Amino acid sequence: MTLRLLAVHAHPDDESSKGSATYAYYRSLGAEVLVVSCTGGEQGSILNEQLEARAHAERDIAGLRVHEMRAAQEAMGIDHVWLGYADSGLPAEGEPVAVNSFATIPLEISAEPLVSVIRRFRPQVLVTYDEIGGYPHPDHIRTHEISMEAFRAASDASRYPAAGEPWQIDKVYYDRMFSAGRVGAMITHLKAEDPESPLIERLTEMLERFSDRPGLATTHVPVSEFFPVRDAALRAHASQVPLDSAFFFWPHDLQVAAWPTEDFQLVESRVDSPVPETDLFAGVADPDTGLVGVQAR
Repeated sequence: MTLRLLAVHAHPDDESSKGSATYAYYRSLGAEVLVVSCTGGEQGSILNEQLEARAHAERDIAGLRVHEMRAAQEAMGIDHVWLGYADSGLPAEGEPVAVNSFATIPLEISAEPLVSVIRRFRPQVLVTYDEIGGYPHPDHIRTHEISMEAFRAASDASRYPAAGEPWQIDKVYYDRMFSAGRVGAMITHLKAEDPESPLIERLTEMLERFSDRPGLATTHVPVSEFFPVRDAALRAHASQVPLDSAFFFWPHDLQVAAWPTEDFQLVESRVDSPVPETDLFAGVADPDTGLVGVQAR
Protein backbone atom coordinates (compact mmCIF):
# COMPACT_ATOMS: atom_id res chain seq x y z
CA MET A 1 0.00 0.00 0.00
CA THR A 2 1.28 3.45 -0.87
CA LEU A 3 -1.42 5.64 0.59
CA ARG A 4 0.19 8.55 2.41
CA LEU A 5 -1.11 11.19 4.81
CA LEU A 6 0.77 14.40 5.60
CA ALA A 7 -0.20 16.39 8.70
CA VAL A 8 1.28 19.87 9.14
CA HIS A 9 1.37 21.32 12.67
CA ALA A 10 2.73 24.46 14.28
CA HIS A 11 4.49 23.12 17.38
CA PRO A 12 5.47 19.78 18.91
CA ASP A 13 2.40 18.62 20.91
CA ASP A 14 -0.13 20.00 18.38
CA GLU A 15 0.01 16.71 16.47
CA SER A 16 -0.94 14.81 19.63
CA SER A 17 -3.96 16.95 20.55
CA LYS A 18 -5.24 17.26 16.98
CA GLY A 19 -5.50 13.95 15.18
CA SER A 20 -3.09 11.53 16.84
CA ALA A 21 -5.66 8.73 17.12
CA THR A 22 -6.37 9.13 13.41
CA TYR A 23 -2.68 8.96 12.53
CA ALA A 24 -2.24 5.78 14.59
CA TYR A 25 -5.38 4.30 13.03
CA TYR A 26 -4.11 4.80 9.48
CA ARG A 27 -0.71 3.43 10.38
CA SER A 28 -2.45 0.29 11.67
CA LEU A 29 -4.04 -0.11 8.23
CA GLY A 30 -0.70 0.19 6.47
CA ALA A 31 -0.83 3.80 5.28
CA GLU A 32 2.26 5.98 5.68
CA VAL A 33 1.83 9.00 7.95
CA LEU A 34 4.25 11.92 8.17
CA VAL A 35 3.87 14.75 10.69
CA VAL A 36 5.61 18.07 10.06
CA SER A 37 6.36 20.38 13.00
CA CYS A 38 6.87 23.87 11.59
CA THR A 39 8.62 25.15 14.72
CA GLY A 40 10.49 23.67 17.66
CA GLY A 41 8.23 25.17 20.33
CA GLU A 42 11.12 27.16 21.74
CA GLN A 43 8.83 29.78 23.27
CA GLY A 44 6.76 27.25 25.17
CA SER A 45 6.31 27.65 28.90
CA ILE A 46 6.46 24.87 31.48
CA LEU A 47 2.77 24.03 31.89
CA ASN A 48 3.22 20.98 34.13
CA GLU A 49 4.14 21.80 37.71
CA GLN A 50 4.92 18.11 38.35
CA LEU A 51 7.34 17.85 35.43
CA GLU A 52 10.12 15.39 36.28
CA ALA A 53 12.47 16.94 33.74
CA ARG A 54 11.99 20.45 35.10
CA ALA A 55 15.72 21.19 35.33
CA HIS A 56 16.13 20.23 31.68
CA ALA A 57 13.12 22.37 30.71
CA GLU A 58 14.45 25.41 32.58
CA ARG A 59 17.87 24.98 31.00
CA ASP A 60 16.82 24.03 27.45
CA ILE A 61 13.10 23.85 26.71
CA ALA A 62 13.72 23.42 22.98
CA GLY A 63 16.00 20.44 23.59
CA LEU A 64 13.50 18.81 25.93
CA ARG A 65 10.71 19.24 23.39
CA VAL A 66 12.78 17.35 20.82
CA HIS A 67 12.88 14.38 23.20
CA GLU A 68 9.16 14.74 23.92
CA MET A 69 8.32 14.81 20.23
CA ARG A 70 10.36 11.67 19.64
CA ALA A 71 8.42 9.86 22.38
CA ALA A 72 5.09 11.00 20.92
CA GLN A 73 6.21 9.90 17.46
CA GLU A 74 7.02 6.44 18.81
CA ALA A 75 3.64 6.23 20.57
CA MET A 76 1.79 6.94 17.32
CA GLY A 77 4.11 4.92 15.09
CA ILE A 78 4.40 7.76 12.58
CA ASP A 79 7.27 9.49 10.78
CA HIS A 80 8.20 13.06 11.67
CA VAL A 81 10.23 15.97 10.30
CA TRP A 82 11.05 19.44 11.64
CA LEU A 83 10.52 22.27 9.16
CA GLY A 84 13.11 24.22 11.12
CA TYR A 85 11.51 27.56 11.96
CA ALA A 86 11.66 29.38 15.30
CA ASP A 87 8.58 29.55 17.51
CA SER A 88 6.95 33.00 17.27
CA GLY A 89 5.49 32.86 20.78
CA LEU A 90 2.14 34.39 21.65
CA PRO A 91 2.79 38.10 22.16
CA ALA A 92 0.42 40.31 24.09
CA GLU A 93 -2.03 42.39 22.08
CA GLY A 94 -0.20 45.15 20.25
CA GLU A 95 3.23 43.59 20.69
CA PRO A 96 5.15 42.28 17.65
CA VAL A 97 6.29 38.68 17.27
CA ALA A 98 9.99 37.96 17.58
CA VAL A 99 12.23 38.94 14.66
CA ASN A 100 13.05 36.02 12.34
CA SER A 101 10.43 33.80 13.95
CA PHE A 102 8.16 31.60 11.83
CA ALA A 103 5.32 34.10 11.50
CA THR A 104 7.65 36.83 10.20
CA ILE A 105 9.34 34.86 7.41
CA PRO A 106 7.93 35.80 3.97
CA LEU A 107 5.48 33.18 2.77
CA GLU A 108 7.30 32.48 -0.49
CA ILE A 109 10.40 31.58 1.52
CA SER A 110 8.81 29.55 4.32
CA ALA A 111 6.64 27.52 1.92
CA GLU A 112 9.56 26.12 -0.07
CA PRO A 113 10.74 23.57 2.55
CA LEU A 114 7.18 22.27 2.81
CA VAL A 115 6.93 22.00 -0.98
CA SER A 116 10.10 19.91 -0.83
CA VAL A 117 8.55 17.65 1.83
CA ILE A 118 5.39 17.20 -0.25
CA ARG A 119 7.29 16.36 -3.43
CA ARG A 120 9.50 13.89 -1.61
CA PHE A 121 6.78 12.19 0.48
CA ARG A 122 4.07 12.37 -2.25
CA PRO A 123 0.95 12.27 -0.03
CA GLN A 124 -2.59 11.94 -1.33
CA VAL A 125 -4.02 13.63 1.79
CA LEU A 126 -2.95 16.79 3.62
CA VAL A 127 -4.29 17.77 7.06
CA THR A 128 -3.73 21.28 8.41
CA TYR A 129 -5.52 24.17 10.20
CA ASP A 130 -8.15 26.64 9.03
CA GLU A 131 -7.62 30.35 8.31
CA ILE A 132 -7.51 31.30 12.00
CA GLY A 133 -5.23 28.40 12.86
CA GLY A 134 -7.85 26.71 15.02
CA TYR A 135 -7.14 29.58 17.38
CA PRO A 136 -5.35 32.85 16.58
CA HIS A 137 -1.75 31.98 17.45
CA PRO A 138 0.65 33.52 14.90
CA ASP A 139 2.32 30.16 14.22
CA HIS A 140 -0.99 28.37 13.74
CA ILE A 141 -2.16 30.99 11.27
CA ARG A 142 1.16 30.78 9.43
CA THR A 143 0.89 26.99 9.38
CA HIS A 144 -2.42 27.32 7.54
CA GLU A 145 -0.90 29.80 5.11
CA ILE A 146 2.17 27.79 4.19
CA SER A 147 0.16 24.55 4.02
CA MET A 148 -2.21 25.97 1.43
CA GLU A 149 0.58 27.75 -0.44
CA ALA A 150 2.67 24.58 -0.57
CA PHE A 151 -0.38 22.50 -1.58
CA ARG A 152 -0.89 24.73 -4.61
CA ALA A 153 2.78 25.19 -5.47
CA ALA A 154 3.81 21.53 -5.16
CA SER A 155 1.93 20.57 -8.34
CA ASP A 156 3.27 23.49 -10.40
CA ALA A 157 6.52 22.59 -12.17
CA SER A 158 7.34 26.28 -12.66
CA ARG A 159 7.46 26.95 -8.92
CA TYR A 160 10.37 25.93 -6.70
CA PRO A 161 12.01 23.80 -9.41
CA ALA A 162 14.84 22.88 -7.04
CA ALA A 163 12.37 21.33 -4.58
CA GLY A 164 11.79 18.15 -6.61
CA GLU A 165 9.38 16.73 -9.15
CA PRO A 166 5.84 18.16 -8.98
CA TRP A 167 3.20 16.30 -6.96
CA GLN A 168 -0.57 16.84 -6.83
CA ILE A 169 -2.27 16.20 -3.46
CA ASP A 170 -5.78 14.77 -3.88
CA LYS A 171 -7.49 16.03 -0.71
CA VAL A 172 -6.97 18.76 1.90
CA TYR A 173 -8.62 18.74 5.32
CA TYR A 174 -8.83 21.15 8.22
CA ASP A 175 -8.70 19.79 11.77
CA ARG A 176 -12.10 20.04 13.48
CA MET A 177 -11.38 18.11 16.69
CA PHE A 178 -13.10 20.50 19.08
CA SER A 179 -16.75 21.37 18.54
CA ALA A 180 -19.92 22.16 20.43
CA GLY A 181 -21.47 19.06 18.88
CA ARG A 182 -18.89 16.77 20.42
CA VAL A 183 -19.23 18.24 23.91
CA GLY A 184 -23.02 18.40 23.63
CA ALA A 185 -23.19 14.71 22.69
CA MET A 186 -21.27 13.79 25.83
CA ILE A 187 -23.56 15.88 28.02
CA THR A 188 -26.62 14.24 26.46
CA HIS A 189 -25.16 10.77 27.02
CA LEU A 190 -24.32 11.50 30.65
CA LYS A 191 -27.72 12.96 31.41
CA ALA A 192 -29.30 9.75 30.11
CA GLU A 193 -26.89 7.29 31.74
CA ASP A 194 -25.57 9.07 34.85
CA PRO A 195 -27.55 12.25 35.53
CA GLU A 196 -25.74 12.88 38.84
CA SER A 197 -22.29 12.84 37.22
CA PRO A 198 -20.11 15.80 38.27
CA LEU A 199 -18.73 15.79 34.72
CA ILE A 200 -21.96 17.33 33.44
CA GLU A 201 -21.19 20.70 35.05
CA ARG A 202 -17.63 20.74 33.74
CA LEU A 203 -18.70 19.74 30.25
CA THR A 204 -21.42 22.41 30.31
CA GLU A 205 -18.76 25.02 31.07
CA MET A 206 -16.70 23.69 28.16
CA LEU A 207 -19.75 23.79 25.89
CA GLU A 208 -20.12 27.50 26.58
CA ARG A 209 -16.56 28.07 25.38
CA PHE A 210 -17.22 26.18 22.16
CA SER A 211 -20.70 27.60 21.55
CA ASP A 212 -19.49 29.95 18.80
CA ARG A 213 -17.82 27.16 16.81
CA PRO A 214 -20.08 26.02 13.96
CA GLY A 215 -20.23 22.34 13.11
CA LEU A 216 -18.08 22.33 9.96
CA ALA A 217 -16.80 18.75 10.06
CA THR A 218 -17.54 16.70 6.96
CA THR A 219 -15.51 13.63 7.88
CA HIS A 220 -15.79 11.60 11.07
CA VAL A 221 -13.09 8.94 11.31
CA PRO A 222 -13.93 6.08 13.75
CA VAL A 223 -10.79 5.84 15.85
CA SER A 224 -11.96 5.14 19.41
CA GLU A 225 -9.72 2.05 19.54
CA PHE A 226 -6.77 4.44 19.34
CA PHE A 227 -7.82 6.93 22.03
CA PRO A 228 -5.28 5.32 24.41
CA VAL A 229 -2.57 5.98 21.80
CA ARG A 230 -3.69 9.60 21.64
CA ASP A 231 -3.40 9.90 25.41
CA ALA A 232 0.07 8.32 25.39
CA ALA A 233 1.20 10.76 22.71
CA LEU A 234 -0.18 13.68 24.71
CA ARG A 235 1.52 12.53 27.90
CA ALA A 236 4.81 12.28 25.99
CA HIS A 237 4.71 16.10 25.82
CA ALA A 238 5.02 16.26 29.59
CA SER A 239 6.24 19.86 29.72
CA GLN A 240 3.10 21.04 27.93
CA VAL A 241 0.40 18.65 29.17
CA PRO A 242 -0.27 18.51 32.95
CA LEU A 243 -1.52 15.27 34.44
CA ASP A 244 -4.84 16.99 35.25
CA SER A 245 -5.19 18.43 31.75
CA ALA A 246 -8.70 18.84 30.33
CA PHE A 247 -7.67 16.29 27.72
CA PHE A 248 -7.93 13.55 30.33
CA PHE A 249 -10.95 14.40 32.49
CA TRP A 250 -13.55 12.65 30.33
CA PRO A 251 -13.22 8.86 30.54
CA HIS A 252 -12.73 6.66 27.49
CA ASP A 253 -16.02 4.83 27.90
CA LEU A 254 -17.89 8.14 27.70
CA GLN A 255 -16.01 9.21 24.59
CA VAL A 256 -16.49 5.83 22.91
CA ALA A 257 -20.23 5.86 23.61
CA ALA A 258 -20.94 9.50 22.79
CA TRP A 259 -18.38 10.56 20.16
CA PRO A 260 -16.03 7.78 18.96
CA THR A 261 -14.50 9.77 16.09
CA GLU A 262 -11.92 12.40 15.27
CA ASP A 263 -13.29 15.03 12.94
CA PHE A 264 -12.09 16.92 9.89
CA GLN A 265 -13.43 19.28 7.25
CA LEU A 266 -12.80 18.49 3.59
CA VAL A 267 -11.88 21.80 1.89
CA GLU A 268 -10.19 20.69 -1.34
CA SER A 269 -10.73 17.51 -3.34
CA ARG A 270 -9.64 16.35 -6.76
CA VAL A 271 -11.36 12.99 -6.42
CA ASP A 272 -14.97 11.86 -6.14
CA SER A 273 -15.61 11.81 -2.39
CA PRO A 274 -19.17 12.76 -1.41
CA VAL A 275 -19.58 13.98 2.17
CA PRO A 276 -20.19 13.05 4.89
CA GLU A 277 -17.26 10.64 4.98
CA THR A 278 -15.67 8.27 7.45
CA ASP A 279 -12.33 7.91 5.64
CA LEU A 280 -9.79 10.63 4.80
CA PHE A 281 -8.78 8.50 1.81
CA ALA A 282 -12.35 8.15 0.47
CA GLY A 283 -12.19 8.40 -3.32
CA VAL A 284 -8.40 8.03 -3.39
CA ALA A 285 -7.07 5.13 -5.45
CA ASP A 286 -4.02 3.28 -4.15
CA PRO A 287 -1.46 3.52 -6.98
CA ASP A 288 -0.25 -0.03 -6.24
CA THR A 289 -3.57 -1.87 -6.07
CA GLY A 290 -6.12 0.43 -7.67
CA LEU A 291 -8.37 -0.01 -4.61
CA VAL A 292 -10.21 3.12 -3.50
CA GLY A 293 -10.13 4.29 0.13
CA VAL A 294 -8.50 2.56 3.06
CA GLN A 295 -11.18 1.32 5.43
CA ALA A 296 -12.19 -1.79 3.45
CA ARG A 297 -8.71 -3.28 3.53
